[in-house]
Amino acid sequence: MAWLLGLGIAGVVLLALSFVLDGVIEGLFDGVAVLEGVADGLLSLPVIAGFVSMLGFSGAIVLGTTGLSAAGATLIGVPAGAVTGWFAYRLSRALMNGSSGDAPRDDDMVGVSGSVVTAIPAGGYGEVLVHRAGHLVKLSAKSPVAVARGAEVWVEQTLSQSAVSVRPVER
Repeated sequence: MAWLLGLGIAGVVLLALSFVLDGVIEGLFDGVAVLEGVADGLLSLPVIAGFVSMLGFSGAIVLGTTGLSAAGATLIGVPAGAVTGWFAYRLSRALMNGSSGDAPRDDDMVGVSGSVVTAIPAGGYGEVLVHRAGHLVKLSAKSPVAVARGAEVWVEQTLSQSAVSVRPVER
């Protein structure tokens, strides 16, 4: 049972190392043409760590709770490790291929409505609240005409990361 627990602990240590040594195993197998595309990601550290740790821990549990021999416990641990490795592979693929969309650009602000929180003098700067990428953002705002506090405005142009040119909304 000690060697099965050792495998389980080694798998957990390997998983911890995978955070530090990310991509090392994949880099070792980059030149192998047979594995190109077929085993893409299957030989990653998280997958190997999941397999080894589940093999060890499930084998130790089976060995300690049943009357099976070490060979029987290993025969049960291998499929459990394979399933865990497969889940680690699928999870890592999902995380790596998932995208949250493009980062917002300055031009995305043009046409956005907002409200004035600090009055804008004619030709001068004030402050507006606008929604940017789902967040309420306070920006410096410039307008050719005076705009009172609380008025609704439209963004006409992005002047910088923190400043926009606005015009009052006429209803």
